[in-house]
Amino acid sequence: MDWIPDPVVSLINYIPAVTQDSRPGACAALQTTLRLENTIITSATHVAGGSTVSTPGSCQSSTPVTASICRVQFIVNTTSTSRVHAEAWLPDEWYGRFLGVGNGGLNGCIDYDMIDYGSSLHFAAVGSDNGHDGNDDPSFAEPEVINDFAFRAIHVEAVIGKQIVEAYYGRSHSKSYYLGCSTGGRQGTQAALRFPEDFDGILAGAPATDFNHLLGWEAMLGRYIGAPNPTTSPSFISLDLWNVVAAEIMKQCDTLDGVEDGIITEPDDCHFKPSVLLCHPKNKATDCLTKAQVAALEKIYQPLLGLNKELVYCKPGAPALRARTLNLHVTFEPYHIN
Repeated sequence: MDWIPDPVVSLINYIPAVTQDSRPGACAALQTTLRLENTIITSATHVAGGSTVSTPGSCQSSTPVTASICRVQFIVNTTSTSRVHAEAWLPDEWYGRFLGVGNGGLNGCIDYDMIDYGSSLHFAAVGSDNGHDGNDDPSFAEPEVINDFAFRAIHVEAVIGKQIVEAYYGRSHSKSYYLGCSTGGRQGTQAALRFPEDFDGILAGAPATDFNHLLGWEAMLGRYIGAPNPTTSPSFISLDLWNVVAAEIMKQCDTLDGVEDGIITEPDDCHFKPSVLLCHPKNKATDCLTKAQVAALEKIYQPLLGLNKELVYCKPGAPALRARTLNLHVTFEPYHIN
């Protein structure tokens, strides 16, 4: 049975407000006394600030904890074939704000850096694995697991996370926020469209909203600079050379808005001309490009068109297309097209 939880689900056991001396006990009691819809609390422990804790799943083995928190690990069964693993980090000094965080790429990784950041700023922070473990979880082929990835995991972490917060602190949150980038930005957009009651404010950075076309575009970018065999391709651009490219883009487009401030305010107005980087006898080999590399850049900084000249994906915002991003797609290009 599909599980789209009601935003208001009563707590079977309500735990009194936590006090300074009762924190470890009140935290541990969540595991044994709190009952929530389709949810299992697997662990609830008080962690001193400055500690390092082990983490489940395949993404990483440990993570630092900045502020003293009640760390609650839980699993929500979203359907009979899907589940979301999540954690709530509840700071000892809480200012009444709730923070849900997103994920990145295709990964099923709890963003521990972000929930640590949030809890260090006195947010009750909750993050999930997006319904699967890491990048290689075979369950990702299941339709309901894809639904968790597409829209449901963030809703689940918001609804169940808020109930855990209320149970622990003895009062509900005053404001609820969301923070995510890339896939996290897409998740934030989905949250606003599907479940507008979940968050009072949403910071959805670089949202990967046209996801299928985005992956196809990324695969083509990898092809342009040598995928799947970059070491033998004349069009491959090294990380060091990408720094040269980024500097030239900034030089050409920074002042389009009338201010030289290291910011390209409207990337669509930037019509980058890679040809100025073409190597000449007077250039150093470390700060210029070959004809093949210039040709690759000219393809990259154009909109991607389909077989019938239809727009598949817009050109990248310059110079946001960073070296690390493109060179990763040289390595992972087969992953995008399989």
